[in-house]
Amino acid sequence: MSEPKPPTPTPGDTYKGWLFKWTNYIKGYQRRWFVLSNGLLSYYRTQAEMGHTCRGTINLATANIAVEDSCNFVISNGGAQTYHLKASSEVERQRWITALELAKAKAVRMQAESDDSGDDCPAVPPTSGQGGGCRNSEVQSTLRTLSSKVEDLTTCNDLIVKHGSALQRSLSELEGIRVGADMGEKIRQVTERATLFRITSNAMINACRDFLSLAQNHSKRWQKALQTERDQRIRLEETLEQLAKQHNHLERAFRGATVLPSSFSNPTLGSKGGVTGKGDASDEDDDNEFFDAMEDPAEFITVPADPKYHRRSGSNVSGLSSEIGMDDQSVNFDELSLASNPESPQPLELEPVRQRRTRIPDKPNYYLNLWSIMKNCIGKELSKIPMPVNFNEPLSMLQRLSEDLEYYELLDKAAKCQNSLEQMCYVAAFTVSSYSTTVHRTGKPFNPLLGETFELDRLRECGYRSLCEQVSHHPPAAAHHAVSEKGWTLRQEIALASKFRGKYLSIMPLGSIQCLFDKSNNHYSWKKVTTTVHNIIVGKLWIDQSGEIDVVNHKTGDRCHLKFAPYSYFSRDVPRKVTGVVTDKDGKAHYVLSGTWDEKMEFSRIMQSSKGENGTEGKQRTVYQTLKAKEIWRKNPLPDGAETMYFFSTLALTLNETEDGVAPTDSRRRPDQRLMEDGRWDEANAEKQRLEEKQRTARREREREAVKAASSPEEGAHPDNYQAQWFEKIDDPVSGDTFHVYKGGYWEAKDQGSWDMCPDIF
Repeated sequence: MSEPKPPTPTPGDTYKGWLFKWTNYIKGYQRRWFVLSNGLLSYYRTQAEMGHTCRGTINLATANIAVEDSCNFVISNGGAQTYHLKASSEVERQRWITALELAKAKAVRMQAESDDSGDDCPAVPPTSGQGGGCRNSEVQSTLRTLSSKVEDLTTCNDLIVKHGSALQRSLSELEGIRVGADMGEKIRQVTERATLFRITSNAMINACRDFLSLAQNHSKRWQKALQTERDQRIRLEETLEQLAKQHNHLERAFRGATVLPSSFSNPTLGSKGGVTGKGDASDEDDDNEFFDAMEDPAEFITVPADPKYHRRSGSNVSGLSSEIGMDDQSVNFDELSLASNPESPQPLELEPVRQRRTRIPDKPNYYLNLWSIMKNCIGKELSKIPMPVNFNEPLSMLQRLSEDLEYYELLDKAAKCQNSLEQMCYVAAFTVSSYSTTVHRTGKPFNPLLGETFELDRLRECGYRSLCEQVSHHPPAAAHHAVSEKGWTLRQEIALASKFRGKYLSIMPLGSIQCLFDKSNNHYSWKKVTTTVHNIIVGKLWIDQSGEIDVVNHKTGDRCHLKFAPYSYFSRDVPRKVTGVVTDKDGKAHYVLSGTWDEKMEFSRIMQSSKGENGTEGKQRTVYQTLKAKEIWRKNPLPDGAETMYFFSTLALTLNETEDGVAPTDSRRRPDQRLMEDGRWDEANAEKQRLEEKQRTARREREREAVKAASSPEEGAHPDNYQAQWFEKIDDPVSGDTFHVYKGGYWEAKDQGSWDMCPDIF
């Protein structure tokens, strides 16, 4: 997909956005919302203040604009007002400078015209927009001349109509009179009116000739001026694009030269030692939606625990075991040894009975402009937008849900834990691991058809198997059930709410996820965070996860609060950072988790906590004294050539592999998805339209049946009251959620090969 050039501000446009304004030596630069309109630059603390509170305004007609460095510039009107401003990048600063210069030139010109001097160039210091102001004054003068000529043509036209009517009346009267004394008088009147008509016509012809001559004289000049403006705009756009590429190249080089700390156990202290990288090669600076990290500081910091906690043994494990025994009266030495092993958890090494595939056909390089399709969809629900397969990946949403099980070993280890707080750490790590596959996956999964299913049977290889079913179409919702021989059950129902905002796409998962452990009867539940796809209009697409998750153990009252920090260009923390604190039912903190959702997570045992100094905006942060952090999860490396295979993981490559014995509604049997995987995208688009039309027809048929049932004395059904095949809706008494749970029967039907009850959806 090509990268369209960013729009250039034009005269008359209202330009707005975030800038950093210098306030004082205590607060430094503060983020403010600036609006440029009608030659006035105003700023507000937030966008919500635009309707009632303006913090300051400066008139650009008398202002001077000066550039200090790559991101800073100053606007001053001679001493009374001075704004020291800073943009997020050099490209953004140049856009603001261009918009300000254009607005200043227009403001100067309007002020000069109000003083009846519109034909002259304003006597102001030369700026980049001054030449345009002179040309605009000349154009205005010419337009006034042409307007006067048009008024002359209108007057002549009225006179021609008037004298023509009088001449017509005279000719009619001349035909009706008798030859005699009145004949000479009528002929004289006709002659006079004919003379007036000829004079008026000549004036009309002369006025038309003058108008045509004037238009022809200025036409070539205007065409030349227009071409010059077009050439200048093209050069400006090319310059901005080149600057953006150079900036991105320098930033990548800087990231390559920056060494990140090997541990995230002390993110605050680590960030003060130097500036770490702000992203990877997938990040772009053009039109990004950045967040101000300084306005939302970390809620806690961690420091190494006192050496007294290590006196009982030379190993951290034994020292930690002693402290755990003091608080919880139970120690799981196997799990501690696993956590202390730097290679734990082990990467996903499948040893299946059958050989799973390791490659799929490479993604074709088809060009399609995303903006040409999405520009008419701003503000709409994404699931209701007809999208070609060019923006998809050859997996359905049901298969993407099944990818959450890639790091099932975390739940296996959690099932062995005897301590509920330690078990919470593994469940929280599993929650974070489900996002690791999304960092490069910018393709949209196929929307499942109503009644579509997907099974993932890894019972012999990994000890679990799962089933997904699309239980609702509008809103789209999928139910998922997975059970393991190791003593855990995972179930979830996810409904996606998505909005296209122009610059970025927000995907808000609704519903909840639950995990139950057979041995301890611990019942956990949590929800997902918001996923944002940036650079929809310009630049390279990149994914960010942001928000907060509360993992709750409904049996013990334990809780883990996870915070996914949004990406910030100005933050010194590592990108995609995740932090969390595990607390018991009384609110006492026992573990700290830290890391990134795309690489690894670590956990540390808290030995002591205290209230630290106030952070920004007076928020008091908690200081935790912890033992050395231990790695609890690390992302599996992508297979070779993943960049040409939609950045699929090892597990994702096997999800759409054909298998015998699956239900006829299984996603593997979906024809449009199979055609896309094979690289036959034109056929896939045609097949996708056929399936969608078939689904709409089935929905209309259900509506007709519902109307008939409602009109009969018997109890009717709502057209949207679709009954899922393998799931049923219940009210969970533990979590209080209402969702679909597996009611059984699928695996028995598979063993018998009896699929008669399955609907025909493909």
